Parts: sequence; structure tokens; C-alpha cells
Amino acid sequence: MQKKLSIGVDVGGSHISCKVIDLNTRQLGNVGFNSLPMNNQGSKESVFETFAELINPCIQQVGKENVVGIGLAFPGPIDYENGVGQFTGENSKYQNLNQVNIREELRDRVDIAGDQIRFINDATAFAAGEYFNGELTGSCRSLAITLGTGFGAAFLDMGVPVISDEKVPEGGCLWHLPFDKGIADDYFSTRGLVERFNVLSNRYVEGVKEMAELYSTNHIAQEVFTDFGNKLALFLRPWLQKFEVDKMVIGGNISRAFHLFEGALNHGLKQTGLNVLVKPSSRLEDSAFIGAAMLLDDDFYQSVKEQLKRM
Repeated sequence: MQKKLSIGVDVGGSHISCKVIDLNTRQLGNVGFNSLPMNNQGSKESVFETFAELINPCIQQVGKENVVGIGLAFPGPIDYENGVGQFTGENSKYQNLNQVNIREELRDRVDIAGDQIRFINDATAFAAGEYFNGELTGSCRSLAITLGTGFGAAFLDMGVPVISDEKVPEGGCLWHLPFDKGIADDYFSTRGLVERFNVLSNRYVEGVKEMAELYSTNHIAQEVFTDFGNKLALFLRPWLQKFEVDKMVIGGNISRAFHLFEGALNHGLKQTGLNVLVKPSSRLEDSAFIGAAMLLDDDFYQSVKEQLKRM
């Protein structure tokens, strides 16, 4: 069987990474992995130099003749259909790519045809990867959320992202919805979780990992994680009901502490009769690689192409 390799690129605020996926088997390859720090405030030229430094060695390693294209899981806002940045500064990332045709810039640096460079929202890429080769396999209607620097979400109907539908929020996202005294992104994120612990405990931790290490002996850490599970259930319940979700997966750094808020989350969901199978991702970033790389599978790409216009 002829090799059909796709390079999945996960674009973050502080680093970018790539892995090779065999589209014939939908499995990650054991070659081609690369990861580099990224200055998202850097000049346009420096950003694309980093992309080239990441991707070109990967292409060389697996052989250009075997590479059918590149799929990028990119945080918004982007015109995902045309690959044009729309970074006006509201999320303080990649402002120097605003109104830049990222597809054309990459094409000139990595020697891959422009129509073989495709883009998808990073949270949606994670969800698609979980559907193809993860916790959402076999699901009819599913929800994938990522809890970390921000609060990402994607609703899937048989693996296809649902962006515009009365059963999902505007844009198929959850981060922007009102919650508590702000928006969901403020509460269900690393900064929200850590800030609540620091205020209540009158001590300072930098991240969720430190909080989790304190859990067994610190009652405030226990209270904060329990509150997180309770409030996440409260926030998600209406959308899980409307979309009739049967499976939900949680990714992002906070998912590593899932066992500390799992009980509260499941209790909160079952209180209203919801029977949703909730699991943490065992693949994490790998799912984003798979979801992005699958854009080069023409059947999948055709199924999501219309949705890319609305992301």
C-alpha cells in the first residue's frame, strides 16, 4: 500500500509541535516528532522561520514523496477555510499574523502545495482526534473540552463538528458564555482554578500540578477541586441535554487532575438524570495531531469543509 503521510501541527502560544500520521491506518508514526518554543509576539518573519524549522526536518525525515499535506490545529481567530489570520489583539497572541495569509507564507517555506495546507481550530482538532482514535470512538453525539490556559470545546455529530445549530452555543464554543462574575473561560481554566486556591489559602502556587500534590493534606485544595467539578457540571448540563451528548472527553493540563474532581462532576450530572460517559483523554496533545492531520483525508475534509467557514 502506498504511503499516505500527513503532518499534524499543534500550534500553541508558547510552543509548536508536529507529528506524522499514516492516513491509511490513522495511527501516529514513530518518526517525525518535533517541538520548538514559539514567541507568539515575534515578528511575522520570525514566526514563520520557526514553522519552517519545525516542519522541514519532518518532511525530510519521512520523504517528501510520501507527504500528502499538512494540517494545522491553530487557535483562533482565523479564517480557517482560507488560512488567513484575524488576530486583532483580543487574545494577545500572534498579532503580527493579522490579515496574513498563513497558507501562502507556509507554502513558500515548506514546499508543500497551498491546497494541501489546511487549518482547523485547535479544540476541534482535539475532538476529532478523540473521535478517530480515542475516548469518543463510536459516539453519536459527543462533546470534547480542553481545560488549561483557556477553555476549549467542540460538539461532534458522528465525528463532524457542529458550529451553527440551535442545540449548541454560538460558534459551537463555550468559553465566551457568562458564568459566575465573568465568563466560563475565567472560571474553567488554570488561572481561575489557581487564583481561587491562592485567595482562599493565602498561599501561592503556580499551577494545577502543585495544587494536586497538596490535595491529600490540604482541605482548601480539596474544596477548590470539588467546587470545580460541581460548577463544571452546573455549567455544562444545559448543553449536554440540548445536544443529547452520550460521551464527553476532557483534555488539557487540568485533565491530569481529573480524578480529583471526577466524583463531583459525575454527581452533578447525574442529579438531573444525565447519563453521559465522561473520561479524561489518555492521548492529550496526540489527539490534536491526529485531528489536524486528518484534514488531509479527503472524506473527512469534505465533511468539515462547510463548518470551517463558521469557526
